[in-house]
Amino acid sequence: MKKYLFCLAVIVLAAATSAPAEEEKAFDAHATSFSYFFQDTDMDFHFGNLVLGATHNGGAEIGEAFYAASRIKDGDAADWQREWFDLAGRVEARGLKSLAAGHKISARDQLLRAAYYYRLSLLAMLPSDPEFTARGDKSRALMRKAGMLFDPPLEYIEIPFEDTVLPGYFRKADNSGKPVKTLLMIGGGETFIEDLFFYLEPQAHARGYNFLTVDLPGQGMLPTSGHVFRTDTFAPMKEVVDYALSRPDVAPDKLAAFGISGGGLFVPQAAMHDPRIKAIAMSAAVTDARRLFATMPAAVASKEEEAAWTSFHAGIVKSICERYGVEKPEGLIAANRGNTFEASRIAAPALLVVGEGEYRSAEVQAQQQAALSGFPDKRSRLVVTPADEGATNHCIMENRSLVGQVVFDWLDGIF
Repeated sequence: MKKYLFCLAVIVLAAATSAPAEEEKAFDAHATSFSYFFQDTDMDFHFGNLVLGATHNGGAEIGEAFYAASRIKDGDAADWQREWFDLAGRVEARGLKSLAAGHKISARDQLLRAAYYYRLSLLAMLPSDPEFTARGDKSRALMRKAGMLFDPPLEYIEIPFEDTVLPGYFRKADNSGKPVKTLLMIGGGETFIEDLFFYLEPQAHARGYNFLTVDLPGQGMLPTSGHVFRTDTFAPMKEVVDYALSRPDVAPDKLAAFGISGGGLFVPQAAMHDPRIKAIAMSAAVTDARRLFATMPAAVASKEEEAAWTSFHAGIVKSICERYGVEKPEGLIAANRGNTFEASRIAAPALLVVGEGEYRSAEVQAQQQAALSGFPDKRSRLVVTPADEGATNHCIMENRSLVGQVVFDWLDGIF
């Protein structure tokens, strides 16, 4: 009986999901329902979700991933960064050899993984570290090289915004030149556009959608030039929508936006200011980022707790701090004051998708219900994906085919 839980704003969720036996007052976004490989919970989250989750869409291979993991000291940031970097180099060499011999598909597949392994080697590394920029540039260069081997190609784009550009990728649904439905994908506090490509692009393409993703200020490598997160993300998002609608292959009445993690704030906030976005999806809704950060263990940790952090977890937390322009984790709470959206001001239909494990957080649950009750469009839905189908963690990165099914089945009904 336990499958996806669909509901309208006026319907109460089934008791088994809406009232878990033990609601978690704290919200640890990197908590998992079970262990994948590492004892360090933060490293284990990234391995099980960001790495293994990407195997479905060509971002990693199981054998390569577990070999690298087997050589990493549990919780050690330097080990993590070295092993993924070294693996990236080996896979890159294979890809370049195939490319030189004219084997385009083999080259593409190898170079895609090499690009993503270089990106994974950036985890727990600070944006202020010069090595961060060197590896990030390497990852992006290989991604662009591999992207040209798709048909239609994966286009690298740069959208001007204020004194910088927002890097992104666009892949057409087909070569017809006709305007078709488009999905704009937006990430969160730690994401790169490469993450979002491997999160959902193949599912979008298979269903006839254009796929567009960009790094906003604070994301990807933008903090290296001082462009950190801000509370008016709708401003850069307007430029992104302008770009999308300037393309003749984008149907203006079929532009959807899907945000994960912090994107669960950025996307609805943009839709609140921009009616050109015709449908939105979130995993999950963040109606008030300050309140959510106030429940996060890292933001309220004592000095004694911080001293016990592994180098990997400490690096992850410090990296997020740099992305928000704050020195201490507790500063993340104040930095998110005003980072809100009002569901009642959004005309577009909305889909909220949250894993069962994440939904056990009292604050996460409250924000989903607050959003759902406010959306005016009665086609809006909340879907809680089940733990017993391996779809329970933050952003549901561990079951991307299920996310594709839920999101695109709903969008197809809207469009």
